[in-house]
Amino acid sequence: MKIRVGYELIYNFPQPTPVIVALGIHYSRASDVVVPDHLTTDPAVPISPYRDGFGNWCSRFVAPAGQFRISADGTVRDSGVPDVVAPSAPQQAIEELPAETIVFLLGSRYCETDRLTEVAWSLFGNAPSGWARVQTICDFVHNHIQFGYEHARATKTAREAYQERRGVCRDYAHLAIAFCRCMNIPARYCTGYLGDIGMPPPYGPMDFAGWFEAYLGGRWYTFDPRNNIPRIGRVLIARGRDAADVPIAHTFGPNTLVSFKVWTDEVS
Repeated sequence: MKIRVGYELIYNFPQPTPVIVALGIHYSRASDVVVPDHLTTDPAVPISPYRDGFGNWCSRFVAPAGQFRISADGTVRDSGVPDVVAPSAPQQAIEELPAETIVFLLGSRYCETDRLTEVAWSLFGNAPSGWARVQTICDFVHNHIQFGYEHARATKTAREAYQERRGVCRDYAHLAIAFCRCMNIPARYCTGYLGDIGMPPPYGPMDFAGWFEAYLGGRWYTFDPRNNIPRIGRVLIARGRDAADVPIAHTFGPNTLVSFKVWTDEVS
């Protein structure tokens, strides 16, 4: 199957402002790209691409004062197969983990493992290890948090999401990531496109999605506590310790987001 993905973000900047965005399809999907999702701006400005410390494709530019549009429209080929489910995937001992996974065991900006360890062990200490433990964490988070865009807050942490019991997809992911790390399972944050392919209507407004990956049995697996079922057509944009590493747009100055559109549609 083919999926059309893209976005249009319109800002008002009171003055020339440096911006960094992480909005391109992840390099791991490069061979699936049919129509490249090239970043364009209006008015046009010079764009400097680079890869961050996690390998994500980022773009730097200076937005001029006034209204400024950022957009892209691409097509990606997808298998149409739902997220992999591997109930037998085991949890590895910390001493056996690859060195590059260790950073995803540590606390981070939005995932305060030091403040959630006692809670995590009280909730999941008796759960079976491996895949079953991660799924138990996802089940808890899915049922514990009430979804609503009105509950979104840029500064909300995993602990605050746990206490408030409200949030958006990134809050579900942050809380599940923090609990996994507390249980000695490496977990990393993911952002990307996730449409309603294969799902029954009604459909909500389209947005970028947040989920996570857990390291089990020598590889990374996708988990999504917000939806908590295998989904079709997930298109990765970026990975990091949490949302602080992979913001959609990082603006170095005041601005107003005037319009925000995202699309993820199956095409013939």
